[in-house]
Amino acid sequence: MKVFLDTNILVSGFATRGLCADVIRLVLAEHELITADVVLNELKRVLKHKIQLPGEQIQEILTFLESQTVQPKPISPPSIQVRDEDDEWVLASALAAKAEVFVTGDKDLLDVASQVADLVITDPRGFWSLAKKRPRK
Repeated sequence: MKVFLDTNILVSGFATRGLCADVIRLVLAEHELITADVVLNELKRVLKHKIQLPGEQIQEILTFLESQTVQPKPISPPSIQVRDEDDEWVLASALAAKAEVFVTGDKDLLDVASQVADLVITDPRGFWSLAKKRPRK
């Protein structure tokens, strides 16, 4: 599956142990990881200012993620309205990348899941269940 990971999943996965770290490992081992410029920019900001990781570690994470499929920022936001304008661009990136699954912990994005055709929007636990049922890459 082509799996798009939201910033909150990446932050949790790289900063702590737990489900999000397991999701990242599963995606890397059995699926295609997709991210986007808008996600990487936000990830860098959060890791630096909120998590306060050293710059060298942040650069290692970004370099690794940049070696995966990275979607450039789309020209326009999606027709689906999301409360946070930044989330609209993240959703637009996932759609433009033709991801099959978008994993997020963001309630605003999870709330619009039923309005998005051709993209499963789910939380980490939902992805875990879904991934165990689907064939590998």
